[in-house]
Amino acid sequence: MSAIDNLPPLRNVIATHGLSARKALGQNFLLDLNLTAKIARRAGDLSECDVLEIGPGPGGLTRGLLAEGARRVLAIEKDERCMPALAEIGAAYPGQLQVINGDALEVDPLSHLTPPIRVAANLPYNVGTELLVRWLTPAEWPPFWESLTLMFQREVAERIIAAPGSKAYGRLALLAQWRADAKIVMHLPPEAFSPPPKVHSAVVHLTALPEPRYPADAAILSRIVAAAFNQRRKMLRGSLKGQAPDIEDRLISAGIKPTERAEQVSLEQFCALARTFDA
Repeated sequence: MSAIDNLPPLRNVIATHGLSARKALGQNFLLDLNLTAKIARRAGDLSECDVLEIGPGPGGLTRGLLAEGARRVLAIEKDERCMPALAEIGAAYPGQLQVINGDALEVDPLSHLTPPIRVAANLPYNVGTELLVRWLTPAEWPPFWESLTLMFQREVAERIIAAPGSKAYGRLALLAQWRADAKIVMHLPPEAFSPPPKVHSAVVHLTALPEPRYPADAAILSRIVAAAFNQRRKMLRGSLKGQAPDIEDRLISAGIKPTERAEQVSLEQFCALARTFDA
């Protein structure tokens, strides 16, 4: 039996169910249950929360979340091969685990969850960034989630917490830090996974702010930031010229020099620029 529950070790589960990780699904399984419990603890007190998990695979983090006292876990898993292993976890925690076999980009989880809601996941590498952007850019704020505790490639994690002027600073940093507090809370080496990825990983914890740090329309801000960083080596008067014929005047009114590049501009300045487009 494992160190955190009465279920078999994950290596045994994977062998029993023939669960070799599939690159096409962005899978890298985390096998150390002590580590998965540690990640669950980084998500905070889960005893009064429903937890949304994406891509549970054989259920390592799922078991960590439940062992750490999560009120209830909703796990969305695309790989049908994982269903029997997840069903065994559900049997060990009656009424606390619901599993949906589906694509996280297509499934609406909210009808299956009761607030307060936290998200915790070892996200599949091929959908992680897209899911994060969706969670950070809903039409209304505050969002459905109180916090996100997510594992990414270390490079992506560093982009989420990056400061202006750094190479990692860009769209992800701006969208995350506009509406949330973001910090890296764990680092994981490749050998923690099966198969070991070629890169290191990190866990990022984001806590939703009651309201954005600076006023701006989410759609306008997203559009401007995307245009600015799509051509990040250009001066902003060039990269943003397609946004408005008087873009230089708008930049100046937002306190931005038209000759600056995107990575030199703060979140506050980008929000001020977005407000010049309000109509």
